[in-house]
Amino acid sequence: MDAAGRHGGRGERPTALVVITRAEPGGAQVHVRDLLAGLRGAVDPVLACGDQGWLTDQARALGLPVHVVPELEREIDPARDLPALRSLRRLIRQVRPDLVHTHSSKAGLLGRLAARLEGRPAIHTAHSWAFSDGIAWRRKALAVPLEAAAARWTRRFIVVSEADREVGLRYRVARPAQVRVVHNGVADVAPRARPGREGVPVLLMVARLAAPKDPTLLLRALSRVAAPWRLRLVGDGPDRPAVERTVDALGLRDRVELLGTRLDVPELMAQAQVGLLISRQEGFPLVVLEAMRAGLPVVASDVGGVREAVAPGRTGALVGRGDEAGLAAALQALLQDPALRQRQGDAGRAAYEARFTVRRMLEGTRAVYEEVIAEVGGPRPGPLAVERAPGGLPADPEST
Repeated sequence: MDAAGRHGGRGERPTALVVITRAEPGGAQVHVRDLLAGLRGAVDPVLACGDQGWLTDQARALGLPVHVVPELEREIDPARDLPALRSLRRLIRQVRPDLVHTHSSKAGLLGRLAARLEGRPAIHTAHSWAFSDGIAWRRKALAVPLEAAAARWTRRFIVVSEADREVGLRYRVARPAQVRVVHNGVADVAPRARPGREGVPVLLMVARLAAPKDPTLLLRALSRVAAPWRLRLVGDGPDRPAVERTVDALGLRDRVELLGTRLDVPELMAQAQVGLLISRQEGFPLVVLEAMRAGLPVVASDVGGVREAVAPGRTGALVGRGDEAGLAAALQALLQDPALRQRQGDAGRAAYEARFTVRRMLEGTRAVYEEVIAEVGGPRPGPLAVERAPGGLPADPEST
């Protein structure tokens, strides 16, 4: 098919069909929302999603076309997956996108296959590989061959960290020429923290209470810390009962708040003195960038691409996966030293401004779009029309 036949013909900008499995609030969904908002001047985005929810509401608030594909579900189920593939193929024929950009594992597999069958180039963003370090081998044994097969239908992989690039190449899922690193970025907001504030320091961890997050390790480490502290856990999930039992078993009920899912995370960050993310596996988590944006020092597990954001000794501390004693020591050092918290929080804010703004993420993504369209033919993406995204939309939910 030539370039004229491939293009949807709505104007001078290319059309990008963005496909994701779930609309529920989370890190990938916040990332997609910011792409939809920020790339509107460069491309004509269209969203396809497996259900209705936070992300579809956000896209409609931006005035963008939204298509729900109810057969597109997270779990592998041939009875649903084949109809989902047919629906995605029909949608591609209807929208006639210049490229298809997929996010999340299931949408990534079916969306790229549909794009291949309909003769459209596909880009896939791997927010975290399904075979990353820290994931059980049983899952890897299924994920690696599936992703290797889908790589044949993929013009470019966007990975959100150098660590994810290394994992994709190590398992030979992607070729070096296919992979582009575009670090996550987050939109700026007004609330700022005062990490050096006197008084009992408030620790904040924003995360879904489910694997791979490890809040019980955090609680055990905090029970060993002599300095005063209060902990706020924002988020909900299937592990909440286990977290509550651990809180009670350690006698921490008067020092730990479980706040559930909240939409005022920037304000909660501004009230805290230390940001936390304790986990067994990550890609490049947005919540770390949100803490740095607020001006908080960050204590996090040294997994995935977290080291590419948190500089140990300068913007916070990193601890090994499952290292309870190391985590307790890192927390003790920050909790007893307000000046250290302030210095590291200021350095984190400076690092955010230099490297992790939403503008930088948008520029990197636009460059990949332009590269792919130049190879296959089609209208060139226009310039970015916004300085920040999402601009006036509701505050983000838990977004790790």
